[in-house]
Amino acid sequence: MAQGRIILLNGVSSSGKSSLSKVLVNKLPDHFHYSIDDFDLVIERMEDRENQRLIPVSTEYYFHRTIRMFSDSGINVVVDQILHNDETLQDCLTALKGYPVFFVGVHCSQDELERREKERGDRYLGLATTQLKYVHQQKEPYDIEVNTSMESLEACADQIVKKYLDSNHVRNSFL
Repeated sequence: MAQGRIILLNGVSSSGKSSLSKVLVNKLPDHFHYSIDDFDLVIERMEDRENQRLIPVSTEYYFHRTIRMFSDSGINVVVDQILHNDETLQDCLTALKGYPVFFVGVHCSQDELERREKERGDRYLGLATTQLKYVHQQKEPYDIEVNTSMESLEACADQIVKKYLDSNHVRNSFL
């Protein structure tokens, strides 16, 4: 069985990754959206946070391995993720090494990030700005980068799909 292909979107909170993922899945109907936010709910349900009974391994560790599991099963996924520190970035690169990953940097202006955070109301203000100090600063090996504050989600998705399809999904390693 051929490995499923992985489109991995990396960007700070409120940069538009989840919304962009949904547009991509509409354009690539043989792909499924998979989000770190959704996966975190699984971990949250397992833990007893009130009594500090927590899983002693980062959520991202399990998340990256389930991405592999989907690929190993021939499932194509559009993943939205925030590679927000050295541990998370290195774990992602290690876990997905040798997998058919198309790596997308999702950018957004700081002013627009702040506006979106205020509008959403479900994140603390300044989270995206804090994440900007790390995300996109590590020479991440992106196949393409888009900016959701400069172009519509539709235009960003069209750019990604064109380059993704032109690449023949050949990307086999981050490193």
